[in-house]
This record gives sequence, structure tokens and C-alpha cells, in this order.
Amino acid sequence: MLSKIFSLLLAVIISHSLAAQSIEYSGKIMDTTSKTAAKNAVVALLTPADSVFVKFTRSKEDGSFILKDIPQGKYILMVMHPTFADYVEDIYLNNSNENAGTISMTPKSKLLEAVILKSGSPIRIKGDTTIYTADSFKVSANANVEALLKKLPGIQVDKNGQIKAMGETVQKVLVDGEEFFGDDPGMAVKNLRADAVKEVQVFDKKSEQAEFTGIDDGKTQKTINLKLKEDKKTGYFGKISLSGGLKDDIDDRYNNNILLSSFKGKRKITGFYLNGNTGQDGLSWQDNEKYGGESDNITMSMDDDGGVMYMWRGGGSDDEPYVDTQNGYIKNDNVGVQYSNKWKDKYSFNFSPKFNSQVYNNNRGLFRQTQIGDSTLNEYSTTLSNINRYNLKNSASFDIKIDSNNSLKITLKGNFYHTENNEVRDSYTTGKTGSMKNASSRELEAKSDKTAVSSGIIFKHKFKKLRRTLSANIDWNMLDTNGDSYTNSVNESYLNGSLSSTENIDQLRMTDRRTQTLTSRIVYTEPLSPLYSLELAYEISYNHGNNNQQTYSYSPVNDKYDVMVDSLSNDFRQSISVNKPSFKINYSKKKVKWNIGSGIGLTHFNLEDVTFKKDYVRNYTNFFPAATFTYTYKSNHTLRANYNGYTTQPGLNQLQPLRDNNDKYNQYIGNPNLKPSFSNSINISHNSYNFLKDRWMYQSINFRTTSNAITTSRTINPDSALTITKPVNTNGNFNIGFWGGGGFKVKSIDTRFNFNPNLNYSNATDVINNQTSVSKTLSSGISLYISKSKDKKYDFSINNNLSYNSNKTSQQKALIKYYTNSLTGNATVYIKKVWSIFSDYTYYYRQKTPQFNDALNNQIWNAGLQRTFKNNEFTAFFKVRDILDQNIGITRRFSGNTLTEERNDRLRRYWLVGFSWDFKNKSASPVATKTP
Repeated sequence: MLSKIFSLLLAVIISHSLAAQSIEYSGKIMDTTSKTAAKNAVVALLTPADSVFVKFTRSKEDGSFILKDIPQGKYILMVMHPTFADYVEDIYLNNSNENAGTISMTPKSKLLEAVILKSGSPIRIKGDTTIYTADSFKVSANANVEALLKKLPGIQVDKNGQIKAMGETVQKVLVDGEEFFGDDPGMAVKNLRADAVKEVQVFDKKSEQAEFTGIDDGKTQKTINLKLKEDKKTGYFGKISLSGGLKDDIDDRYNNNILLSSFKGKRKITGFYLNGNTGQDGLSWQDNEKYGGESDNITMSMDDDGGVMYMWRGGGSDDEPYVDTQNGYIKNDNVGVQYSNKWKDKYSFNFSPKFNSQVYNNNRGLFRQTQIGDSTLNEYSTTLSNINRYNLKNSASFDIKIDSNNSLKITLKGNFYHTENNEVRDSYTTGKTGSMKNASSRELEAKSDKTAVSSGIIFKHKFKKLRRTLSANIDWNMLDTNGDSYTNSVNESYLNGSLSSTENIDQLRMTDRRTQTLTSRIVYTEPLSPLYSLELAYEISYNHGNNNQQTYSYSPVNDKYDVMVDSLSNDFRQSISVNKPSFKINYSKKKVKWNIGSGIGLTHFNLEDVTFKKDYVRNYTNFFPAATFTYTYKSNHTLRANYNGYTTQPGLNQLQPLRDNNDKYNQYIGNPNLKPSFSNSINISHNSYNFLKDRWMYQSINFRTTSNAITTSRTINPDSALTITKPVNTNGNFNIGFWGGGGFKVKSIDTRFNFNPNLNYSNATDVINNQTSVSKTLSSGISLYISKSKDKKYDFSINNNLSYNSNKTSQQKALIKYYTNSLTGNATVYIKKVWSIFSDYTYYYRQKTPQFNDALNNQIWNAGLQRTFKNNEFTAFFKVRDILDQNIGITRRFSGNTLTEERNDRLRRYWLVGFSWDFKNKSASPVATKTP
């Protein structure tokens, strides 16, 4: 009692002794549950430095309150009531009359109910983060994190291991907030145990700059953070799995994995070794894209899983062959080490070297039909590929916390690639009536080496004044490619169905290509008021590239390649510099946050054709407007919107006027007159979660339009079927997409239901024989997912994915439309807790079209049996993949005026018997239970 009287006296003394401006602060206290006034609540202002009372009062019968004679400044507002949870907020009083509006108070009974529910809830939302409690989603014993992710509502993992969360591709997977083997999302989810994870956190990771300044720059990456259980952070754990299926030298299958992780304090060491020939390549989907090269053509594809995907094809010469691990046969060795540590809370180090080796072969058959007005060209080809490649990837980062206001981060990456490719291709093209147009037989032998090196330094400084910051960073990237390729081909041209000419090509192409980019940026932020802040930035970037390609014909007299082919040789250099000043205004309050700003890009192109002594010099001015808006209208309910305007610079191989004639009748040439493209992108998203009803929902709409889009111009000779492709700028390109999802649990039957609708429409413009061709593509679908599980009893799920697709072009008036559907069932039954039978079955349906008279339907059935020993430490298993032997490698695609059917070799029915050991030190072991 005496302490309360003393506090009141002290508050009175301080309120009279503090000078300056007199401010009146008012508001109203309300009960969030009953929507009634909360009377007799204590409303107090405290100093932020030492929490000393400045003023206090009690709310009246109608919940209103008034605090008078308050000096200007920062305060802590505290509202207290015996039946309500305390309310605390930092405020800044400046105007003579400030109104807090309605302050909502949560009854303690309601809060306790929510807390109890949250602790056992499988999903909760905290700010911008969706959090899944891992143990709420049952997986089989010793399952990896990928199996866990497949159980989580709103997250999808496709057959290639690509992860999507709330409709967006996951680009980073962290473990306890740290990178796991660099930026490869697949390494953590494929190799970490699911039962080591406490929580799966999904969020949009902001850029380091935005996290530092608190000003959103619109640059985010969909990220998953795996928070480990405390008992898994000490000591060591690992897994050794060996399996094989012996049939004969060709059909023998094996898959072996070793993973070891050691934790001691903040030091983490993890090593792995993967070895097999069942399609496990150890590469993330991003790596597959890198190996496949770049391209500028996007095609709509109906794949043999019944889904629709967009694949990048063509787009210029590249020394790297395309490898799709879902097709063909691959042998793989993959090894890596991850080391991270922290010292004295000031120094943090992360290092991750990885090595990957692959031997790949595939036999691909291709049918391509191209419509040109009233003419039709039908191309048939078979390609036998043998690829041997390896790469060494290294990444390291070093964080230094100099003091409480200054920090420095250094990142280094060095990747080295070597590829050897042997290819035999036979093709011929006919007209509408079946008359021959051309025929070609080609052998290609190529070797290439790539070196990709990058480094970055960022310095960050915080001033004494809150939210006043300064940061500076420098980034450097270099890509160096050297390669030799030998082409030996026989090419036959026909006229009116009769052979008119034959051309033999025996050439050596030598490529020496290097590009370097240096970027520097400085950013200053200044608080304008408690709610507003200003960001000023200046960025300078310089890109320099050189591509020297020399092509020589074989000389029988000299028995070597010494006759230069001038039309296929060129030395080309590019220099692109950009100066970009920018500003941004930021507003941040409890429920509403927004920012708006723009940059001005002054771009200078200096292209030099050394061979033909010709220069291309031009300048561009672009604006980079950006805006974001976030409204958290109530707990766990958020609405977001963002807009970005950005440019895309053409690549070196797109600019260089160099012809690629590896395929005599399908050639590519660069275009030095290309302009940068400019895109406007708008995204609106909403997500919500109801804890009491265990319901979640999200929606996302994206619209993007691009001017001067870099697409293609194709010149097609209907007589010889010779096609020459060149990149060009076109307008009228836009894309609109919708992704959504929702889920709920019916508690009476303990079953979860999820649904995911999607819709995407694109309008793409290119040029065919100097005429503009517009392709309109629609893909839509909905997936329904039902799951039910009981720990150590059973686990099953059913998923149906229906999609509708259509494509229409101005060159081909007929509308191409078709449905696809995939029905998948997964089931695991546990017997006496240690035995389990598991199986999955998928039926793919693909509607036939007028262009393809037969439907593509097949069934994939996999099953297995396993037995665990010694509290799941040891596991013996037997698996059979593709029991029905129907894993066909057929893909149909529709793009513009072209339709394609591709058939590949594919790994079909095989079996594996194996044994795995999941080990951990005693301190990380669970409480022992008696094994039946």
C-alpha cells in the first residue's frame, strides 16, 4: 500500500516538475469480446528510459479517459485492469490534442483459452510468419523433412523437389536461421530428419537492407526456417542408408546416403555423401536450370504427371546440354560439408564446399508441328545423349559485429563446372502432304569449363538517433566459360519432294566468354517523425562482357581444323553502365505500414563488334517506381499489396550478331539492336488463420506487363523448313495469375481438408516471318486434399488435381484446349508399431486433342515394407517402384504456332532392399520405450 502511495506522489511531483508544452491525450477502452466499455481501467504514461510514472487516470463508465498537461515526447502507454490482459504500447505525443481512438482489451479468460489452443495448434500465424508445429503432422519413422513438408497445408513439393508455399516458390531453406549448405533448398529438406524439427516457419524474407533499416524495399524471398528441437542441438546425429536391387549390369539399381551432423554450442558441422542411379542427383531445381542454360522462349507444357508447367527452351547458343533427371538414366555422386560457428556474439562464420559428379544418358524422340499460314511443317528427330559432368561449389560468409552500432559482412562464392557431351541426332522434316523438306544426321562432341566467382561486402552503421542508418555495399560477379565443340553433319535439302542438294559440315567451334558485373550502393535513412522515415540511395553498376567465338572447318589436306569460317566467327564486347539514384518514404504504425518511392536509371550501352569494327552506342532513361502496403486488420489476418517497376538487360549471347549452326535447319543469331525491357508488376495477397476453428486461407493475385519484352522473331522458309531465330523487342506482353488455398479440420472425424485453386492467363507476342503473332494461353485448376492419421496406427491422404488448359494464336486460329487430372493416394499402415506397409498410387488422365488423337493415361504404383528396431534406430526396408511398369516419359507442349510431343527414356520398374541406421548421442536420445 505504501509503495502505491509513494508511486502516486512521485507521479504528481514529476508531472508538475516536467516543463514544456501542455498536451491532452484521450481515448476509449473497449472489451474485444463483448464489444462493451471497460470502466475503471488504469491508463498510465511512463518514461521509456526508466519506466517512471508520468501521468495516470481511470476510464469512465463509457470507457473514455483523458490525460492532461503532458509534456511533448516519447512515452510508454500502459492500460491495466484486473480482468483484462495488460496493454502496452510505445507512443509519441506531439500535437496539443492527441486521440488514441479505441484501445481494445482482451479478457484474461479469453487470452488463456487462446494460449492453450496455440500451444497445441498445428498452425499459428505470428506477424508475417506462418508457423507449423512439426509433431502435429505425423510422418513415418525416420522420414526426412521433405516428407514432413508434403503434409503441411499450403505447402506443395513436386516430383522435382521444388517447394511452393502459399503459391510461391521457396528460394531459401534455413536451419535455425542459418543457411544449410549454401542456397540449395533441397539439401536440408532431403537430408534432415523430420523428428529433429520443432517448428517449420514460412515467411517472406526481406533483403538484408530492409531488415537493417526497417524500410521495406519490396525485395523478398519465400523462405522456410526449420527450427530444431533443443535436444537435437547438442551432440551429434546422423543417418546411413544403403540399398540396392540386383538384376543385371544394365538394370542394377542402388541408392546410398550418409549424413552426419555435430552440434556443440553455436558450432555446427554437417557432412553428407549421396550415391545412386535412381534419379537422386543431389542438385536443387535451381542447379538444373543453370545446367540447362538460359532462354527466352516460354512454352506451355502438359507433362506426364498431368500438370501444366512452363519450360524455358531455346534462346541462343549455350555450351551446356540440358539435363532433366526425371528422364533418361543418371549415376550420381554428391558430397558436401557445412560448417558454421559464432564466437563472443560478435563473429559468425559459415563455410560450405560441395562436389557433384554425374553420368547421364538419354534417348529422346521429338515430333514438332509448325503452322505457317496454310502450310504445315512436321519435324521428326531422335537424339542419343551421353553426358559426363562434375562441379565444385564453395560458399562462405563472415559476419563481424564491430560494436552495437557497426557491423560488417563478407560473402564469397566460387563454383567450377566441367562438362563433356556426346550427342548423335537424326532428323527429317516433311510438309503437310508428307513430302520431304530436309533431312540431317549430326554427331556433336563438346567440352566446356565454367568458372563462376562472386563476392560481396556490406557495412552497416546505426546512429544514436533511432532509425537513422547508413549502409554501403559492393558486389562483384564473374562468369568465365571456355569450350570446344566438334560438329560433323550431313544435311540434305529437298525441292518438291526430290533431293536437290547435300551439304557436309565438319567444324570446330572454340568459345571464350567472360562477363563481369560490379555494383556499389549506398543507403541513408532518416526518421522524419515517429511514424515516417526517408530512405535515400544511390547505386552504380557496371557490366562488361566479351565473347570471342572462332569456327574452323576441317581441312583434309592438312588433316586439321584450320580454315576459319568468317560467317560463324565473331569477337564481341559489351559495356553497360547504370547510375540509379532513388528515394523512398516509409510509414509504419501498428496495423498499417506502407512506403512509396522511385529510382531513376540512367543506362549507357556501349557495344563493340571487334570483328566487323562496328560500334553500337545508345542511352536509356528508366524510372523504377515501387510501393508496398501492409494492413493487419486483426490478429492473424493480413492484407498486402506491392508494386514494382524494373528493367531487364539483354544478355551477351542475345546481343552478339553471331550465328549458331549446330542444327543446320534450326539456326540462331543475336541482335545488337535489342533494348532493355521494362516490367510493371503488381501483387495483392491476403492470408488469415482462425485459431479457435483451426481454419486457414490465403489468396494472391499477380499482374505483370512488359514493354519492349525480349522475345523471338522466327523466319521460317516453308519450302526448305529452314528456321532462323533472333531475339527482338515486342510489346503487348502481359500475365495475370491467381493462387489461393484454404484448409480446415473436421474435429468430429479428425480429418483435414485442403483446397488450392489457381488461374493463369498470359498474352505473349513474338514475330513469325515478319508478322506479329499473339499467343493467348490460359491454365486453371483446383486441387483437393484430404488427410487423416493416427499416431503409430495409420496415415493416409488423397489428392486430386484437375486442370484446364487452352492456347490460341493469331497464326493458328483453332483453339487448342484440353483437361488433365491426377488422382493420388498415399497410405501407411503400422503393425505393432514397428512394422509398416506403405504405398502410393497415382492415376494420370490427359485428354486427347484434335492434334493428338490418343489420350495419355497411365498409372504409377509404388509400395514397400519396413521394420524398425531399437526405438526406430535401425530400419530394414523393401521397396518396389512403378509396379505396373507404366512410368512413361511423354510430354506434350503447345507454344504459339507450334505443338510438340517429346518421348524420353525413363527409369521404370525396379526394386530396392536396404538397411538404414539413424544414430544420435545419448544426450539427444528420446526417453526409451519398450519395443514390442
